[in-house]
Amino acid sequence: MGAVMNVEHEPEYDWPRPPVGGYTADDLDRLPNLPPHTELIDGSLVMMSPQTAFHSRAMRLLENELLRLAPEGLEIFREMTVTLGKRDRPEPDVMAVKATAYTGPEQTSFLPEDVVLAIEVVSADSLKRDREVKPRKYAAAGIPHFWRVEHDKKSGRTAVYVYEVDPATRAYLLTGIHHDQLKLGVPFAIDIDLSHLA
Repeated sequence: MGAVMNVEHEPEYDWPRPPVGGYTADDLDRLPNLPPHTELIDGSLVMMSPQTAFHSRAMRLLENELLRLAPEGLEIFREMTVTLGKRDRPEPDVMAVKATAYTGPEQTSFLPEDVVLAIEVVSADSLKRDREVKPRKYAAAGIPHFWRVEHDKKSGRTAVYVYEVDPATRAYLLTGIHHDQLKLGVPFAIDIDLSHLA
């Protein structure tokens, strides 16, 4: 006779059921019990996987350095959403926002016209979203600067892909790939040592 396994069951979770047509940007502030850092992409909820050490370290470095370097009139935020439209409210890992867009401590999102720079640190589960979906949506919404940060497993180096929006096409154009040092003149003077992120 086989042994009987004693399996302890977790309480059943009541997953939110999407309305016809999908969720809206306003729903993110009203839905109860959503995991932290839930995004809305094309009306669907996207829940984040646990972060890697690289992801956490890259966000911390970029946030701290941009806080140090940002000129007056810009605020740096980490893991706040941008309301791109009724069905899209992604959450860049780090962003530079016009200081006039800050409305107070209860604020949960910004408008794209207030975002100067959006940064995504790529994870295995967000690869397609961070490389294709979110940059396309950020550019179409008019966010002028976008960085994609990746860890190259083969070389062990960090790569920061820097993009600027073409106002005629509302698409991003790659302006550079940076590995050890991120030195830029736009959207403001930036000089960040990336070498210790490996």
